[in-house]
Amino acid sequence: MRSLVVEDDFVSRRLLQRILSAFGESDVAVNGEEALAAFESALSDNQPYEVICLDINLPGLDGQEVLKAIRARERELGIEGLDGVKIIMTTGRDDKESILTAFREGCEAYIKKPFSRGDIISKLGDLGYE
Repeated sequence: MRSLVVEDDFVSRRLLQRILSAFGESDVAVNGEEALAAFESALSDNQPYEVICLDINLPGLDGQEVLKAIRARERELGIEGLDGVKIIMTTGRDDKESILTAFREGCEAYIKKPFSRGDIISKLGDLGYE
């Protein structure tokens, strides 16, 4: 499984990368612009990400904007439904509007910080990665 961790907090970024690295290659981005560049680069290399863990509160483009841009790009390329990257929102925001917006824009899962290794493993299992 190839994954991307998009997180500006060092501790959360390191924890997520350590967890995801057990499943395969894991890259990191510290802001929304880097996330979109990594996503595009992976597509160009014909090695797309299977999972992206995406924080909402990012400098520059926030996670909701990144999510929306990724789904728009996938539609442009004819990537629909289950063929798209699985996006797990990993964020400290738990307000109803943030959660609804994320699911409306196409995330597959939402995990509130602080999260544990078990939380991430469980969501990956729900998405078919074990």
